[in-house]
Amino acid sequence: MNFGPAGFSFLLALVSFALVAALLPLAIRFAVRSGFIDAPGGRKVHDRPVPPIGGLIVFPVFILVFVFSGYGAQGHWPLIEALALLMAVGMADDYKPIQPWIKFGAQIIAALVVVVPGGAQILTLGDLFGFGGLWLDVFSIPFSIIAMVLFINGMNLIDGLDGLAGGIGLLSFLWFILACLLRENVVLLPGLMIVAGALAGFLVYNMRTPWRAKASVFMGDSGSLCLGLLMGWYAIKIAAFPGPTLLPITVAWIIGLPVFDECAQFYRRVREGKHPFTADRGHLHHHLLDAGFTAGQASAFILCVVFVMGAVGFFGIQ
Repeated sequence: MNFGPAGFSFLLALVSFALVAALLPLAIRFAVRSGFIDAPGGRKVHDRPVPPIGGLIVFPVFILVFVFSGYGAQGHWPLIEALALLMAVGMADDYKPIQPWIKFGAQIIAALVVVVPGGAQILTLGDLFGFGGLWLDVFSIPFSIIAMVLFINGMNLIDGLDGLAGGIGLLSFLWFILACLLRENVVLLPGLMIVAGALAGFLVYNMRTPWRAKASVFMGDSGSLCLGLLMGWYAIKIAAFPGPTLLPITVAWIIGLPVFDECAQFYRRVREGKHPFTADRGHLHHHLLDAGFTAGQASAFILCVVFVMGAVGFFGIQ
């Protein structure tokens, strides 16, 4: 039976969803018995220990399905190597907090790997000012590395509520999937469908719903770092010239909120005389909690904002 590229990609999404949904309960029990948990206290909003091992299931499943489907065999090894590095560093940080400079160094190395040998390079910012395309030329590689680090770090920092980081990632990938379907981009579609299916399987246990009052598992640093890397990878690839599937400004609307929040925190901390990587309660979700929103309401509100921003970028910019 010939499903076609879109049909086969949908099948891969179902496989990754089923694998993550089936493996997570087993991983949760093992993590709890092993003491690999995120304890409550401090800036954290959860009130009971929760294992931060979602990323250690989601992204290995993504890699395995991607590789064994045949789509990840060529041209994606730099991405896979960078994901493996961030998973290892994130897992170490989840087990016992490490120095921020180590995490930041790993992010830079991962960005270098996907940008230089991986070819995830931003060549142009498009026609931002109405005077023609703004090409980066010799600044393409350093700009791409900085952008990738911002993607990675932004998702890592915004991962503070049940369902938030995973929901932002899933919404972003769904906009990318829609673009690939409409523009018949069968090169990027399979990987996007696989990661979307894996994230959906994770959100079954992470997002607050009428059937789940609180998350049973967190994504963890291993997950949020890898999610930021994948979002950056596909954001750059889908806007690649010539013949981009989405314009760069559209991509910026779709994935912009975590980066906006990250840059705002860095600016505020420096202005207050703090180190830019100092952890505090200044993120958007913290302001919503302080304003009286519940964790579930704050997460839902931010996801609505992300959806609206994506719709503006997708439908409002031609």
